Amino acid sequence: MSAQNTEHARVQIGFWDVLRFLIELFAFVTLAIWGFIAWPFPWNIVVGIAAPALAIVLWALFRSPKAVIHIDTFGKAIVEIIVMTAAAFAWWDLGQPFVAVPFAIIALLSGIVTGRKELA
Repeated sequence: MSAQNTEHARVQIGFWDVLRFLIELFAFVTLAIWGFIAWPFPWNIVVGIAAPALAIVLWALFRSPKAVIHIDTFGKAIVEIIVMTAAAFAWWDLGQPFVAVPFAIIALLSGIVTGRKELA
């Protein structure tokens, strides 16, 4: 591979990309925590595994950079809103509004920045 091809293969990873990745991970972990804490046994095991698994599958199918099913930017936004809102509501349901509100605001800002990049 020539030097010119290697330069084109590099991907620029910026602040918003790293923040976005951390938000995604936080959302998935949040759904697991919510499932294990908010539900009585034995449902806590089912929901604690199924909620983050469903969010991860939705993200992988429609929203990830290497999504299996390619949809337009607005469809991607809907999937993102569903996952991030579920995580924010999970914190709210756990009685943690001081986690839910900042998470929702940061996820919203990240979504707006990413959406603008995708539409540009």
